[in-house]
Amino acid sequence: MSFVLVVKPLALAFSLCLLVLFHGCLASRQQSQFSQQNVCMLNQIQAREPDNRIETEAGRIESWDHNQDDFQCAGVAVQRITIERNGLHLPSYTNTPRLVYVVQGRGHLGMVFPGCPETFEESEQSVEEQQQQQWQGQQGGGHRQRHGRRQGQFGEQGQQEFEQLDRHQRVRRIKEGDVIAIPAGATTWTHNDGDQSLVFVTLLDIGNNHNQLDQNPRRFYLAGNPQDEFNQQGQSQWWKQGQQGQSQWGQQGRQQGMSRRQQQGNNNNNIFAGFDTQLLADALNIDQQTVQQLQGQNDNRPQIVRVEGRFDFVEPPESQREERQLQGQHGRQNGFEEVFCHMKIKQNIGKPSMADVFSPQAGRISTLNSFSMPILRHLRLSAERGFFYNNAIHSPRWNLNAHEIIYVIRGSARVQVVNDNGETILDDQVRQGQLFIVPQNHAVLQKAQSNGYEYIAFKTNDNAMVNTLAGRTSVLRSLPDVVLTNAYQMDRQQARNLKYNRQETLALSSSRSSQF
Repeated sequence: MSFVLVVKPLALAFSLCLLVLFHGCLASRQQSQFSQQNVCMLNQIQAREPDNRIETEAGRIESWDHNQDDFQCAGVAVQRITIERNGLHLPSYTNTPRLVYVVQGRGHLGMVFPGCPETFEESEQSVEEQQQQQWQGQQGGGHRQRHGRRQGQFGEQGQQEFEQLDRHQRVRRIKEGDVIAIPAGATTWTHNDGDQSLVFVTLLDIGNNHNQLDQNPRRFYLAGNPQDEFNQQGQSQWWKQGQQGQSQWGQQGRQQGMSRRQQQGNNNNNIFAGFDTQLLADALNIDQQTVQQLQGQNDNRPQIVRVEGRFDFVEPPESQREERQLQGQHGRQNGFEEVFCHMKIKQNIGKPSMADVFSPQAGRISTLNSFSMPILRHLRLSAERGFFYNNAIHSPRWNLNAHEIIYVIRGSARVQVVNDNGETILDDQVRQGQLFIVPQNHAVLQKAQSNGYEYIAFKTNDNAMVNTLAGRTSVLRSLPDVVLTNAYQMDRQQARNLKYNRQETLALSSSRSSQF
């Protein structure tokens, strides 16, 4: 009995502690949500071009200021990356899920899923042919085979025969109109093998639950000496001040890392640069000279580099890609591979045949959500591609459950956005290369100008839904006549005209030119 009396107070005290912790966490979460909601009290938004630009030897990286109120409200960051011919965007990963749209060009994209097998493998025959061609090249200037790989020097000699066969995860061909879904922390690289610049726009969903860091976008590079893509140098001082109370070991390690970076004259290096050279050599079982190459100690090239010579890797011929993909989908797979490793990550929504809404007089709209590409259910993102003819109207509407980030691909449009107070917070003509944000539930109206209007819209929900204010599926058409007559002080005939004068849905035709 006495034992029970002792345990009950302990259990009660433990329960009270849990209760206090729970309420503290709940209060903190509610306070965070409240402050986030205050950010969306917007009186004005703007159509913007990129604020930050980094020039590299084979392209450029541009980004919009994610500290602006509309970006903070949506919880996103956006980049536009241009890779010149034969340029390579070095391997990197981000702290957020990404949704990428290819605006122009073609190339290859490699993505590494942790734990997935290397399904692309070089054959011994191709290695023999490659070695023969290399020998011929040394004798008479021959060239290498398309699907081979460069021979390097590898670790111990006992492993050299095994490592001559190149094995890697799948590399995907990308082209204009493709939408690519990239999970947080997944490593990607991109190469432009086309005859024009490869341009793509990338949305980074900072507010996504997969981002366990703060509300700042971060890209971690595995190679090169990258520059600050998001112009966040002001954040580094705060970080340093917050770390002053750490242990002596942490301070010493940080100072050693800083000294290594200062020797290179750059404060933004790849992640290998922060490790001790000897420790990294032991971990990778390689020599220290190779580690120094990994750390980029004698390499000042930033994020996008120009490829020297041929850029070859294991790749099936064009005619066999679709067949290989089908075999992979229907072959034997374990549970993890079936769910993740073979998941579809890209789809082209730029083709006219992919249109979900089409009007011969107005244009077309294509949507991509988790029903058509299941990986978006994990990323909680979706996309919409619009193509409107001269003077056509995108039906006035609002997004029920998502913020919308719209990038103008070509042409221009008159755009108006209205907030909950009935105030026009955006009234402007948007043009190619600009971007604007439509917060959740804010009404938006877009009308193409005389040169047409094309856009890509990223939405922060995998199954984003809209409610229209005009057309066959509008909210006004769904209301009884008597509600309209009393709400707007109109007669019944006016109410009928309001409901039935438009028979289209989202793409509306118009013969009137916009005056701005």
